[in-house]
Amino acid sequence: MAKQAKARRFSAAEAVAKVTSLRISPRKLNLVAQSIRGLKVQRALNELEFSHKRIARDVRKALYSAISNAENNHNLDIDSLVVAEAFVGKNLVMKRFSARARGRASRIEKPFSEITIVVRELGEAA
Repeated sequence: MAKQAKARRFSAAEAVAKVTSLRISPRKLNLVAQSIRGLKVQRALNELEFSHKRIARDVRKALYSAISNAENNHNLDIDSLVVAEAFVGKNLVMKRFSARARGRASRIEKPFSEITIVVRELGEAA
């Protein structure tokens, strides 16, 4: 007997893109995610295009992916899309050691993070 399919977490007027294993700390990535939350898609793309943050390029790719998912998988109008949610999560942490004085070592942590972008189509009423 097959397992029951889970209900879709997002509504029919939403599309999602998720990127895992981004080599940046979640705290830094959240600054970029914060800058695009609630914006129209074209404005968010412009914001990411001219951002000085290194990770903005990867977030832009994720946003393009969410827009493509909305257009191809859910037949949404890309001109009326808004970044409904952009949330960041922790991923693995690489542990490295750095040599210190007197034969000691100290730990260096290199965190990875993930970002999920949800775009929503605004209705005629909005």
